[in-house]
Amino acid sequence: MTITEAQEQVDQWIKQYGVRYFNELTNMAMLTEEVGELARIMARRYGEQSEKESDKDKNLGDEMADILWVLICLANQTGINLEQALEENIRKKTERDSERHLNNPKLNS
Repeated sequence: MTITEAQEQVDQWIKQYGVRYFNELTNMAMLTEEVGELARIMARRYGEQSEKESDKDKNLGDEMADILWVLICLANQTGINLEQALEENIRKKTERDSERHLNNPKLNS
């Protein structure tokens, strides 16, 4: 599935099952909440905190998909074509950082 197809699929789902989009500020709060849920699992599973029993069955892919879902909702609501925006962002980073990381001694030690 392309990003554009994902945007279309989320939009169709919202129209069929979701009644309507939550407003942009609600979705922004939901995005923050979903990122926090992922951060909690990452910190406990890969960081120095011990993982709680209640977090051991959490699926990282599902948590990331929750983030992507809400981000797609925000893009749809604000008229952003995420596929085009990502392509432009990669182009910008390539032009700006083509040698920056290669020449960073912190990354090459």
